[in-house]
Amino acid sequence: MRTEYRPPVLDAEADARPSAQGTAGRRALLAHPVLLLVGIVLASLNMRAALASVSPLVGEIAAAFGLSSTASSLVTSVPVLFLGVGALVAPWLGRRFGAERVLLAALVLLGAGILVRVLPSVYALYGGGVLVGTAIALLNVLMPGLIKRDFSDRAASMTSLYTGAMIAGATVAAAASVPLEQSLGGGWEGSLGFWSLLAAIAALAWLPQVLIARGRTGHEVRIVPAAPARSVWRSALAWQVTLFMGLQSLWSYVLIAWMPTIFTDHGMSRSTAGVVFAFNNLIQVAGAFAVPLLAGRMRSQRRLVVLVTTLVAAGYAGLMAAPVQGAWLWSALLGIGQGGAVGLALTLIVLRTGDPVTASRLSGMAQTVGYLLAAAGPLAAGAVHQATGSWTVPIVLVLCVCAAALGVGLPAARDAKV
Repeated sequence: MRTEYRPPVLDAEADARPSAQGTAGRRALLAHPVLLLVGIVLASLNMRAALASVSPLVGEIAAAFGLSSTASSLVTSVPVLFLGVGALVAPWLGRRFGAERVLLAALVLLGAGILVRVLPSVYALYGGGVLVGTAIALLNVLMPGLIKRDFSDRAASMTSLYTGAMIAGATVAAAASVPLEQSLGGGWEGSLGFWSLLAAIAALAWLPQVLIARGRTGHEVRIVPAAPARSVWRSALAWQVTLFMGLQSLWSYVLIAWMPTIFTDHGMSRSTAGVVFAFNNLIQVAGAFAVPLLAGRMRSQRRLVVLVTTLVAAGYAGLMAAPVQGAWLWSALLGIGQGGAVGLALTLIVLRTGDPVTASRLSGMAQTVGYLLAAAGPLAAGAVHQATGSWTVPIVLVLCVCAAALGVGLPAARDAKV
C-alpha cells in the first residue's frame, strides 16, 4: 500500500528535530485540524483588537488624565514600541519553551495587560500598554514560523486566514468601542476592559494544543548543520523584507492612532468617525485575504507592492485634500491597501525563506526592527500636528513613507531566498 510522504517535523523556533514523543505530539495535533485552526483564528483575532479599540476613545482618555496631543499619542505608541521590544525575546522564548506554550502565555499576558490599562492611573495606562504590546509581539513573531512548520504546503492560504482574522478582530473592536462605552455606563474603562474576554476565550481554545504538543519541547535531538547557517541580519533581502514590514506598519499605526481624530478635527461627529474607522478596518479584511493568495501564485510579487502602496498613498492624499467629504472613499482605498500590505509583508516572510527555522528568524528580525520603526509613527504624527496645528504636514510625511516602502518593497518582492 502506498504511503504518503511526510517531511520531517521540525521545531519552528529551533534547529532541532523532535524526538519520537515530540513527533507523535505534533502529528496528534495535526490530526485535529479544526482544533488547530480554531486556535489560530482566535489567537489572530487578538493581534490588533486591543490596539484598535483605543483609537475611538483617545479623546476621552486624554480628557480623563489631562494629556496633551503628544502624551495622548503615547497611548497608542507605547504598545507599538513594545511590539518591537517583545519581538527581540520571542524567538528565544519559542526555542526555550515551544511555540504553543509561549502563545498561550502571550494570550494570558494580553488579557492581564488590557485590565491593567483601565486602572485609574496614568502609569497603569502606559504600563498596561507595555504588557499589551509585548504579548501581541509574541503572537506576531511566532505565528509565521508555526504556520511554516505545520502548513508548509498551504503557507500562503494560512497566512491569508490568520491575517484576515487579525484584521477582523480590529474591525469589530473599532466598531464596538463607542457603543460599548455607552452601554457600559459611559466610561471608556469598561469599553477597553471588555476585550480581555476575547483574550481569555482564545487562551482556553489554545490550551488543548499545549497539552497535545507538550511532549515535543524538551525532547529534541539537535541537528548538526553541514555548514554554519547564514545570519538573516547579514542578508540584504532580509533587510528589504524587514523595512517593508516596518514602513507599512508605520503608515497603518498612524491611522490606527489618529484616523478618528483627523475626522473629528474637521467637523465629523465622534460616532460617525468611529463608524468610518471601523469601515476602514472591515475593508482591510478583503485586502488581507486576497493579496496573500495572489502572492502565493506569483514568482515575483512586485506588482502587488506597487498596488498596495499606490492605494495607501491615494487614500492619504485624499485625507489631506478632503477628509470629511470623501471620508468613505479614502477609508476604502486605505483599507484595501493597508490589509493588502500587511498580508503581503507577512507572506514575504514565508515566501522569501526555505524552512521554518529561517522563517522564524526572519519573522523575529522583521517584526523587531519593523515595529520599533513603526512606533515612531503615531508619536511623530501627534508631535508634528501639535507643533503645526494641522494634519497636512504629518500626512505629507506619511506620503514620503509610502515612497520609501515602494523603494524597498520592489527588491523584497523578487523571486529569491534569504
